[in-house]
Amino acid sequence: MSYYNYYPYSSNCCKQNDNCCIPGPAGAPGAPGAPGAPGAPGATGATGATGATGATGATGPPGAALGFADFFALMPPDNAATVAVGADVEFPQDGPTSGAAITRTGPSTFNLAAIGTYQVLFQVSVSEVGQLVLTLNNLDVAYTVVGRDTGSCQIVGMALVTTTAANSILTVRNPAGNSTALTITPIAGGTRSVSAHLVITRVV
Repeated sequence: MSYYNYYPYSSNCCKQNDNCCIPGPAGAPGAPGAPGAPGAPGATGATGATGATGATGATGPPGAALGFADFFALMPPDNAATVAVGADVEFPQDGPTSGAAITRTGPSTFNLAAIGTYQVLFQVSVSEVGQLVLTLNNLDVAYTVVGRDTGSCQIVGMALVTTTAANSILTVRNPAGNSTALTITPIAGGTRSVSAHLVITRVV
């Protein structure tokens, strides 16, 4: 028996007979390797196109007034005497009001309790040509003067008035310096008593 046949697992045996070279069992898995370093950040993507504009929403309800009041006169019987130069028109009766923000202090004087801006509207039927002006704390508000130079229409005024002190007093006046006392026309144009109105609304 030769040396190669006697040692069947020798390297020379494997050279002569490949069937004798059988692999041994697999070893245990090695420990995991350390994590690799993070990759560099990718490039920023391109900006997407702007979306279409959405539809316009419905209009909200109008804001509420901060206070309002309507004062009026009926002729007859109110304003029975003429309104002298420098005197105020009377609106002695109360129409709708929102509370205590705008109140009367007399037949022709009206209190604006809060500092703010007020819309003031008035209309008065008079028999003579003449003018009317708003006063605030007994001073003419010059930009509110309205008048007529014929005998065929009412005197109508509208203005925004801003107060600078609480409890300011507003009136509608036959301006000082004019020449004519004003007759607040009774039963103008028909058979019924004619109204004169002063409407005050706080807007700011």
